[in-house]
Amino acid sequence: MGKAQAYPTGLNFEQVWASIQALGEKIDRFAEENAQRMKETDQRMKETDRLQQETAQQMKETDRQIKEYNKRFGEFHNRFGEVVEYMIAPNLREKFRELNLNFPKANPNANVSDTEHQIFLEIDVMLENGDKALLVETKTKLTTGDVKDHIKRLEKMRKYADLHGDKRKFLGGVAGVVVTPFVRRYALEQGLYVIEPSGETFNITAPQGRPREW
Repeated sequence: MGKAQAYPTGLNFEQVWASIQALGEKIDRFAEENAQRMKETDQRMKETDRLQQETAQQMKETDRQIKEYNKRFGEFHNRFGEVVEYMIAPNLREKFRELNLNFPKANPNANVSDTEHQIFLEIDVMLENGDKALLVETKTKLTTGDVKDHIKRLEKMRKYADLHGDKRKFLGGVAGVVVTPFVRRYALEQGLYVIEPSGETFNITAPQGRPREW
């Protein structure tokens, strides 16, 4: 048989029992503290989950608002296109006549589709006479990028005309509901006419010197 386990000596029953009670109290206190910590952790997790749900809901609402804004902006842009087509286009002829440019024809939504030479372009408004044609690009908010794109459009039109024996000169104009001074100056420097709303009508600003021709 093995040796009997040695126990500490010098302790009486009361002391051992007191130690056991103290240990039990520590265990109970630890259990209570641990339970409180778990309760607090659970509350924090619930709060975090609630915040995540609220954030998700807010993101969903923001996404809905963005979609609604895009929809309304698209509708506004389409309406502006209709205004250009049915109101501005016919009146452009009168306005340009004041600038000594006579265009008997005003064609909204003109386009060129030359599959043979791969030349494709859309023209918001095209004013025409026997010697010249003026291509107008319309935007809700005009940018320098729009101006550059319109110049490329005019270059394509010149190429298309040359390929088909069209000897007319082409002029360019840009129209916008919102046109900043910087964009206006840039467009004028490129030799383009700038068309802007003014009260119930609109104004046309001609570039200084001779307008650019393509």
